[in-house]
Amino acid sequence: MESGAILPLGQETKRLDRPWIGAMLGALDSRLRQRQGVLEYTCCPSCLFRIQIITSCADIVLSDGTHVYPGDRLISLHVWNEQFPAFPTHGPTLAWARRVNRAFDISLRNLAQFLEMRRDLADVTAICANITFQSAERGAQLARFVSRFGFEKVAVDGSQSLRQRMHWFGENILISLIVLAHNATALRADTLWRDRTLVFLSRQTLQRRYGPSNTAAISTH
Repeated sequence: MESGAILPLGQETKRLDRPWIGAMLGALDSRLRQRQGVLEYTCCPSCLFRIQIITSCADIVLSDGTHVYPGDRLISLHVWNEQFPAFPTHGPTLAWARRVNRAFDISLRNLAQFLEMRRDLADVTAICANITFQSAERGAQLARFVSRFGFEKVAVDGSQSLRQRMHWFGENILISLIVLAHNATALRADTLWRDRTLVFLSRQTLQRRYGPSNTAAISTH
Protein backbone atom coordinates (compact mmCIF):
# COMPACT_ATOMS: atom_id res chain seq x y z
CA MET A 1 0.00 0.00 0.00
CA GLU A 2 0.99 3.61 -0.01
CA SER A 3 4.69 4.47 0.03
CA GLY A 4 5.80 0.92 -0.14
CA ALA A 5 5.98 -2.10 -2.36
CA ILE A 6 5.46 -5.68 -1.38
CA LEU A 7 9.03 -6.67 -0.72
CA PRO A 8 9.11 -10.46 -0.41
CA LEU A 9 12.08 -11.20 1.81
CA GLY A 10 13.27 -14.67 2.61
CA GLN A 11 15.10 -17.71 1.34
CA GLU A 12 12.90 -18.04 -1.73
CA THR A 13 13.79 -14.61 -3.07
CA LYS A 14 16.71 -13.58 -5.24
CA ARG A 15 18.60 -10.61 -3.85
CA LEU A 16 20.83 -8.24 -5.79
CA ASP A 17 24.44 -8.99 -4.90
CA ARG A 18 25.04 -5.45 -3.69
CA PRO A 19 24.21 -5.33 0.06
CA TRP A 20 25.36 -1.72 0.32
CA ILE A 21 22.58 -0.68 -2.06
CA GLY A 22 19.98 -2.32 0.18
CA ALA A 23 21.47 -0.61 3.24
CA MET A 24 21.47 2.79 1.51
CA LEU A 25 17.88 2.42 0.35
CA GLY A 26 16.83 1.19 3.79
CA ALA A 27 18.34 4.29 5.39
CA LEU A 28 16.58 6.55 2.86
CA ASP A 29 13.26 4.79 3.41
CA SER A 30 13.65 5.13 7.18
CA ARG A 31 14.39 8.85 6.87
CA LEU A 32 11.36 9.40 4.65
CA ARG A 33 9.12 7.55 7.11
CA GLN A 34 10.39 9.70 9.97
CA ARG A 35 9.82 12.87 7.97
CA GLN A 36 6.28 11.83 7.01
CA GLY A 37 5.35 10.65 10.51
CA VAL A 38 4.92 7.00 9.54
CA LEU A 39 4.97 4.88 12.70
CA GLU A 40 4.69 1.29 13.87
CA TYR A 41 1.57 0.67 15.93
CA THR A 42 2.53 -2.79 17.14
CA CYS A 43 5.62 -4.94 17.63
CA CYS A 44 3.81 -8.01 16.30
CA PRO A 45 6.09 -9.81 13.78
CA SER A 46 3.07 -10.72 11.64
CA CYS A 47 1.89 -7.12 11.16
CA LEU A 48 1.92 -6.03 7.51
CA PHE A 49 1.47 -2.29 8.00
CA ARG A 50 2.75 0.91 9.49
CA ILE A 51 0.44 3.92 9.81
CA GLN A 52 0.42 7.65 9.15
CA ILE A 53 -2.09 10.19 10.44
CA ILE A 54 -3.32 12.28 7.52
CA THR A 55 -6.13 14.75 6.79
CA SER A 56 -8.87 14.03 4.28
CA CYS A 57 -9.02 16.31 1.25
CA ALA A 58 -12.27 14.87 -0.11
CA ASP A 59 -15.91 14.47 0.84
CA ILE A 60 -16.64 10.73 0.88
CA VAL A 61 -19.60 8.62 1.98
CA LEU A 62 -18.85 4.96 2.64
CA SER A 63 -21.29 2.07 2.22
CA ASP A 64 -21.99 1.78 5.96
CA GLY A 65 -23.03 5.43 6.12
CA THR A 66 -19.76 6.83 7.45
CA HIS A 67 -19.27 10.36 6.11
CA VAL A 68 -15.68 11.49 5.72
CA TYR A 69 -15.49 15.27 5.45
CA PRO A 70 -12.59 17.37 4.19
CA GLY A 71 -10.34 18.03 7.18
CA ASP A 72 -11.22 14.79 9.01
CA ARG A 73 -8.27 12.86 10.34
CA LEU A 74 -7.61 9.45 8.79
CA ILE A 75 -5.26 6.52 9.29
CA SER A 76 -3.23 5.85 6.14
CA LEU A 77 -1.74 2.36 5.85
CA HIS A 78 1.81 1.80 4.60
CA VAL A 79 3.24 -1.61 3.80
CA TRP A 80 5.78 -2.77 6.39
CA ASN A 81 8.22 -4.00 3.77
CA GLU A 82 10.47 -6.04 6.02
CA GLN A 83 7.60 -8.10 7.44
CA PHE A 84 5.66 -8.95 4.31
CA PRO A 85 5.72 -12.73 3.66
CA ALA A 86 8.26 -13.88 1.10
CA PHE A 87 6.86 -14.16 -2.41
CA PRO A 88 7.79 -17.59 -3.83
CA THR A 89 10.17 -17.48 -6.78
CA HIS A 90 7.84 -19.53 -8.98
CA GLY A 91 4.71 -17.61 -8.12
CA PRO A 92 2.17 -17.49 -5.27
CA THR A 93 1.20 -20.74 -3.58
CA LEU A 94 -1.85 -21.64 -1.51
CA ALA A 95 0.30 -21.68 1.64
CA TRP A 96 1.64 -18.19 0.84
CA ALA A 97 -1.89 -16.87 0.21
CA ARG A 98 -3.10 -18.29 3.53
CA ARG A 99 -0.18 -16.69 5.33
CA VAL A 100 -0.90 -13.29 3.78
CA ASN A 101 -4.61 -13.54 4.61
CA ARG A 102 -3.86 -14.45 8.22
CA ALA A 103 -1.28 -11.65 8.57
CA PHE A 104 -3.74 -9.15 7.06
CA ASP A 105 -6.35 -10.17 9.64
CA ILE A 106 -3.86 -9.96 12.51
CA SER A 107 -2.71 -6.53 11.32
CA LEU A 108 -6.25 -5.14 11.42
CA ARG A 109 -6.95 -6.67 14.84
CA ASN A 110 -3.82 -5.01 16.18
CA LEU A 111 -4.86 -1.71 14.62
CA ALA A 112 -8.32 -1.92 16.20
CA GLN A 113 -6.70 -2.59 19.57
CA PHE A 114 -4.25 0.29 19.07
CA LEU A 115 -7.02 2.77 18.26
CA GLU A 116 -9.08 1.56 21.20
CA MET A 117 -6.23 2.55 23.52
CA ARG A 118 -5.45 5.90 21.89
CA ARG A 119 -7.99 8.46 23.07
CA ASP A 120 -6.11 11.16 21.16
CA LEU A 121 -7.16 9.40 17.95
CA ALA A 122 -10.85 9.14 18.86
CA ASP A 123 -11.76 11.53 16.03
CA VAL A 124 -10.27 9.30 13.31
CA THR A 125 -13.21 8.35 11.11
CA ALA A 126 -11.68 5.86 8.68
CA ILE A 127 -8.64 3.94 7.51
CA CYS A 128 -7.43 4.40 3.95
CA ALA A 129 -4.73 3.11 1.65
CA ASN A 130 -3.41 3.83 -1.82
CA ILE A 131 -2.62 0.41 -3.27
CA THR A 132 0.56 0.84 -5.29
CA PHE A 133 2.20 -2.57 -5.48
CA GLN A 134 0.61 -3.76 -8.71
CA SER A 135 0.06 -2.36 -12.18
CA ALA A 136 -3.13 -0.54 -13.14
CA GLU A 137 -4.48 -3.65 -14.85
CA ARG A 138 -4.67 -5.44 -11.52
CA GLY A 139 -6.39 -2.66 -9.64
CA ALA A 140 -9.79 -4.35 -9.75
CA GLN A 141 -8.32 -7.65 -8.58
CA LEU A 142 -6.60 -5.97 -5.65
CA ALA A 143 -9.76 -4.09 -4.72
CA ARG A 144 -11.62 -7.41 -4.57
CA PHE A 145 -8.92 -8.88 -2.34
CA VAL A 146 -9.01 -6.07 0.23
CA SER A 147 -12.82 -6.04 0.14
CA ARG A 148 -12.67 -9.37 2.01
CA PHE A 149 -11.41 -7.37 4.98
CA GLY A 150 -14.04 -4.63 4.76
CA PHE A 151 -12.25 -2.15 2.48
CA GLU A 152 -14.08 -0.53 -0.38
CA LYS A 153 -12.78 1.19 -3.48
CA VAL A 154 -13.38 4.94 -3.54
CA ALA A 155 -13.26 7.23 -6.55
CA VAL A 156 -12.28 10.81 -5.72
CA ASP A 157 -13.43 13.51 -8.13
CA GLY A 158 -10.88 15.71 -9.81
CA SER A 159 -7.78 15.03 -11.88
CA GLN A 160 -4.38 14.72 -10.23
CA SER A 161 -2.04 17.69 -10.46
CA LEU A 162 1.28 17.47 -12.29
CA ARG A 163 3.01 17.83 -8.92
CA GLN A 164 1.10 14.84 -7.54
CA ARG A 165 1.90 12.74 -10.59
CA MET A 166 5.59 13.63 -10.35
CA HIS A 167 5.52 12.73 -6.65
CA TRP A 168 4.02 9.33 -7.46
CA PHE A 169 6.59 8.75 -10.19
CA GLY A 170 9.36 9.49 -7.68
CA GLU A 171 7.79 7.00 -5.28
CA ASN A 172 7.66 4.41 -8.06
CA ILE A 173 11.38 4.88 -8.72
CA LEU A 174 12.14 4.29 -5.02
CA ILE A 175 9.86 1.25 -4.93
CA SER A 176 11.58 -0.18 -8.02
CA LEU A 177 15.03 0.28 -6.50
CA ILE A 178 13.99 -1.36 -3.23
CA VAL A 179 12.47 -4.31 -5.09
CA LEU A 180 15.65 -4.64 -7.18
CA ALA A 181 17.82 -4.63 -4.07
CA HIS A 182 15.78 -7.15 -2.07
CA ASN A 183 14.05 -9.34 -4.64
CA ALA A 184 15.31 -8.79 -8.18
CA THR A 185 13.13 -11.56 -9.63
CA ALA A 186 9.97 -9.68 -8.58
CA LEU A 187 10.81 -6.54 -10.56
CA ARG A 188 8.28 -6.02 -13.37
CA ALA A 189 8.69 -3.97 -16.52
CA ASP A 190 5.71 -1.78 -15.53
CA THR A 191 6.91 -1.04 -11.99
CA LEU A 192 7.67 2.60 -12.81
CA TRP A 193 4.10 3.11 -14.02
CA ARG A 194 2.25 1.81 -10.99
CA ASP A 195 -1.20 3.29 -10.60
CA ARG A 196 -3.02 4.09 -7.33
CA THR A 197 -6.21 2.40 -6.18
CA LEU A 198 -7.74 4.26 -3.22
CA VAL A 199 -9.57 2.07 -0.70
CA PHE A 200 -11.29 2.93 2.60
CA LEU A 201 -12.35 1.05 5.72
CA SER A 202 -14.60 2.91 8.15
CA ARG A 203 -13.62 3.12 11.81
CA GLN A 204 -16.89 1.52 12.87
CA THR A 205 -16.41 -1.42 10.49
CA LEU A 206 -12.87 -1.91 11.78
CA GLN A 207 -14.10 -2.03 15.37
CA ARG A 208 -17.07 -4.23 14.54
CA ARG A 209 -15.04 -6.82 12.64
CA TYR A 210 -11.68 -6.67 14.42
CA GLY A 211 -12.25 -4.89 17.72
CA PRO A 212 -12.23 -6.20 21.32
CA SER A 213 -15.87 -7.26 21.07
CA ASN A 214 -14.83 -9.82 18.45
CA THR A 215 -13.93 -13.01 20.28
CA ALA A 216 -11.11 -14.04 17.91
CA ALA A 217 -7.77 -13.64 19.66
CA ILE A 218 -4.77 -11.84 18.18
CA SER A 219 -1.97 -14.24 17.38
CA THR A 220 1.61 -13.34 16.57
CA HIS A 221 2.39 -16.58 14.76
